Amino acid sequence: EWDRWLLMGLIGTAIGMLGFLIHQIIDSLIKLKWDLVEKYLQVSKRKTRSMGANLVIYFSTGQDGNIHMTWLCALGSGLGMVVLSSGSVLFFCPAGSPSGLPEIIGYLNGTSIQHLFNIKTFLGTFVSCVLAVASGLFRGSEGPMIHLGALLGCGLSQLQSDTLGIHLPIFTRFRNSADKHSFITAGAGAGIALVFRAPIGGLLFMLEEVSSFWDIRLAWQTFFCCLMATFTTDLLSSSLYGFVYRGHFGFFEAEKRIIFWVKNLLDMNVLAFVLTILLGMLGGLLGALFVSLNIKINKLRMQFFNSIPKLSLRKTSKLLETVLILVISCVPLVANLGSGRNFLALDVGCILSFPCSSEQGSAAALLVENGKQGITYLFKRGTHEEFGYTSLCTALAFYFILSCWTAGSAVASGLVIPMLYTGALYGRIIGLILVSIFGVQTNEYGAWIDPGLFAAIGAASFFSGVSRLTISLTVIMVS
Repeated sequence: EWDRWLLMGLIGTAIGMLGFLIHQIIDSLIKLKWDLVEKYLQVSKRKTRSMGANLVIYFSTGQDGNIHMTWLCALGSGLGMVVLSSGSVLFFCPAGSPSGLPEIIGYLNGTSIQHLFNIKTFLGTFVSCVLAVASGLFRGSEGPMIHLGALLGCGLSQLQSDTLGIHLPIFTRFRNSADKHSFITAGAGAGIALVFRAPIGGLLFMLEEVSSFWDIRLAWQTFFCCLMATFTTDLLSSSLYGFVYRGHFGFFEAEKRIIFWVKNLLDMNVLAFVLTILLGMLGGLLGALFVSLNIKINKLRMQFFNSIPKLSLRKTSKLLETVLILVISCVPLVANLGSGRNFLALDVGCILSFPCSSEQGSAAALLVENGKQGITYLFKRGTHEEFGYTSLCTALAFYFILSCWTAGSAVASGLVIPMLYTGALYGRIIGLILVSIFGVQTNEYGAWIDPGLFAAIGAASFFSGVSRLTISLTVIMVS
């Protein structure tokens, strides 16, 4: 069995390198976009009071910089990415649209799907995923990473390609249906494991959600594959960010390795469990609403597109839908709410115009370009009054509707980040209500009344309500 373990390790390493490459390209594209935007904005800048070093607020009187050109530049770069992202799955590889996870689940449970594991699907999914996340759509890279991991598991285990005419004379004993399924299972698990830096979570996700055929040997080998993928990504990410060498190769910083870093831990009170039950019920109700609404949207989408007789026009209409979603995502939520100087919040999904106040500054931070960073802001401890009711409720309605509409559109992207973000928003609202009632507690017995804590619980509840995951989700959230 040594060759099977060796191949599992090679697949995990390859998936880790692929995940690293995807995230580096996304970070580079986001930086390139805002560097381009900054050229039209000649203003002073300072970091926010407690949002973190990654969010920069640019203040302007409206005279120093060309605000309209800045907004158009940000929107135009996002539109260009969305058009290429949607076009790659519509015209280049239809098997890569939109997520890939349902197709992998179907294949591992006995359904034959054409073109699911070929070179074109791999390239199209890769390009579409990178551009969709970098464009500013309310999406993540989780679903496509599972698909890409499964593709690498299939390709590296079989070492043959009819498209390229490659048939290598090694590992030939694995060229059968049973072993092929095992390596695809391990590859898909490694894909989700490296996204959340949780090898055990990747194994449990496959066991709970994806595959129906398991044995103890496959479980250990899948875990080894997930471990190698996570280790490879962490090792490469330890010294590189946006393909820029930062030093300290092989030094694993906890704050960078843990996906949603929370520095301060809190002692719990039994009353918190009562609120946790209520948040779980709310997550189930909102999750059911999300799924029901998404099913209706997709039925209407299918009816509309199927009514278009010409195939090329139908695909073009699907592409235009993704463009419309991005344009709506980039419409300023609030403009000129009062007198005084305005600011522009860069490193967010769109250019937002707000008056210079902490409440609207918080609203801008909630729409941060990187969804993971935005979730980290919501999870942060000790920021009891950082986000107000207006910004939280506005962002919740905006994110819930747009993420529900985006799910099923013609781009390769995942839904995990929007689910966590939506749950974190209403969880923080519950925490803010408690702060409004009891005030900011400084003693150790009341320190659990922290909106950041309830944001984390809310994120898990909505994720579970939509996906119906329990064990693997718990491991992913605490990893």
